[in-house]
Amino acid sequence: MSLTLRTISREQHLAYIQSLPSASHCQVPAWADVKTEWRSENLGWFDDKTGELVGAGLVLYRQLPKVKRYLAYLPEGPVINWYAPNLEEWLRPMLAHLKQQGAFSVKMGPPVVIRRWDAAAIKSGIADPDVKRLRDVEATFIEPRAFEVADRLRRMGWQQGEDGGAGFGDVQPRYVFQVPLENRSLDDVQKGFNQLWRRNIKKAEKAGVEVVQGSYDDLPVWQQLYEVTAERDHFRPRPLSYFQRMWQVLNSEDPNRMRLYFAQHEGEAVAAATMLVVGRHVWYSYGASANHKREVRPSNAMQWRMLRDAYALGASVYDLRGISDSLDESDHLFGLIQFKVGTGGQAAEYLGEWDFPLNKLLHKALDIYMSRR
Repeated sequence: MSLTLRTISREQHLAYIQSLPSASHCQVPAWADVKTEWRSENLGWFDDKTGELVGAGLVLYRQLPKVKRYLAYLPEGPVINWYAPNLEEWLRPMLAHLKQQGAFSVKMGPPVVIRRWDAAAIKSGIADPDVKRLRDVEATFIEPRAFEVADRLRRMGWQQGEDGGAGFGDVQPRYVFQVPLENRSLDDVQKGFNQLWRRNIKKAEKAGVEVVQGSYDDLPVWQQLYEVTAERDHFRPRPLSYFQRMWQVLNSEDPNRMRLYFAQHEGEAVAAATMLVVGRHVWYSYGASANHKREVRPSNAMQWRMLRDAYALGASVYDLRGISDSLDESDHLFGLIQFKVGTGGQAAEYLGEWDFPLNKLLHKALDIYMSRR
């Protein structure tokens, strides 16, 4: 297939995304309006023979201080045929275009899964004292074509960090946890939960935990819980204005793109979460909880409600987002996978993020700056 790359309108970009079963929420046109500190561009790949739009990419540009040179970033994209035998013919015009736009370096995240581990495999790894990381466990599923994609990228000059982009080394998580919903009943999904999850859901029901959907006006309540969580878990919280902007821009593109959930006990919100929907892929994106009333298990009740709602929307996958690849119980990130594996889903490893230095000197300077942050 002979291809032409050119900029496209937001409307063309959105129409293309809507024609697909799913795409990353980081590749919908409205995501550019969430990231206001970046300028953006919508790219389209066209089949020269038919004139049909066959791929799209949201590019975010971040300018270097005092210099008109940019880092070009395509988070979890572009949305193209990554298994095409002529992958170079897809990516080389993109690099040429981005260089012309002043980019000194390009970062992208192919949405390609390379390995999956089911819950049983992960549990056996956790039980084995010699196993420290997911990669120490035999994968339940391996995608051989993903290795071919990685080889092609290396031959083109694309690079990954020394750690291979593992864990949370990338900007977007390389390892995620997903609950497949395709061709399963809700009973099948619930039966996949471990005993602790099923017990906690019942405990929440018995205690009278009620899960409700919130609105834009409820975001300040979300923010209070989120900031409590940030203080407890030692991370820097995003401001309320970020979530208000997310709500406004994502839901203006699609009124069902972002949802807000609260788990309430005796009228008090004690846990909350945001949910994102693109096609048949649904993400649990941000979560928060109070320091008290954890014994009534509001988070389990809320996840079960969100999962059921995702199922009702026709989702093929409920994505609990990032995990670390650590199976070491002494690792502070171990709790993430321990909580999520209780849903009976799968850990998935993506190909990770890749960089292409268009100006080696500036790219190296950025690497040094980022490593010292």
